[in-house]
Amino acid sequence: MDTWSVGRHVFTSRLLVGTGKYKDFPTMQQALAASGAEVVTVAVRRLDLKAKGAASLLEWIPKGMTLLPNTAACFTAEDAVRTARLGRELDMGDLVKLEVIGDRRTLFPDVEGLLQAARVLVKEGFTVLPYTNDDPVTAKKLEDAGCAAVMPLAAPIGSGLGIRNPYNLKIIMETVKVPVLVDAGVGTASDAAVALELGAVAVLMNTAIAEASDPVLMAEAMREGVSAGRKAFLAGRMPMRLHASASSPMTGLVGTPR
Repeated sequence: MDTWSVGRHVFTSRLLVGTGKYKDFPTMQQALAASGAEVVTVAVRRLDLKAKGAASLLEWIPKGMTLLPNTAACFTAEDAVRTARLGRELDMGDLVKLEVIGDRRTLFPDVEGLLQAARVLVKEGFTVLPYTNDDPVTAKKLEDAGCAAVMPLAAPIGSGLGIRNPYNLKIIMETVKVPVLVDAGVGTASDAAVALELGAVAVLMNTAIAEASDPVLMAEAMREGVSAGRKAFLAGRMPMRLHASASSPMTGLVGTPR
């Protein structure tokens, strides 16, 4: 099987999904199921810990999905570390999507704080997946800090702009040995396909599905886009040429002048 792994976890689906921005829990549940994803990320700081039963977001996550708690809305390394610890105390596992935000308008990461928090959490036994910018130097530093993967943005969070700098993403994939997951900015299925065609191990998204007119149908489209992109990557695309190359060669045809 075509699997990928991070830490001790092994997955077959290369689509990771989020839980925010849905109009209601039933729609979220249907979309998560339709996506075929095995990993779902949850913002620890936005969980209503007092909610019980059907009032709790966690009750609507399809059975069998692996939780990926994240440190969204953390603006310092200290807050991110504290939030990650809370997720583990809530029995959400050892995985953590690490976010340390440096700017409230763009939601770009604070690289210094990200590295600081990553080093602490790695030492505490977390499997750290950091959300970072599309900078190969930062990606290498995160790998050296012990992160199990790197998650460079395709575009600003929730923008739906698609992959703005495929060349930087490609350089990151050539720079680090840990899995590269494209995170943030995906808008539609073709964006997901491009991410996988570039060689990304997987792609994570939330807004592109949750804010679609039909989230369930978009989740299906994303599932198929990821699958198509992965197959295209494995197949190996044809060379790009400046000039035409006839699909049907002229040589060998009956009556063709020699």
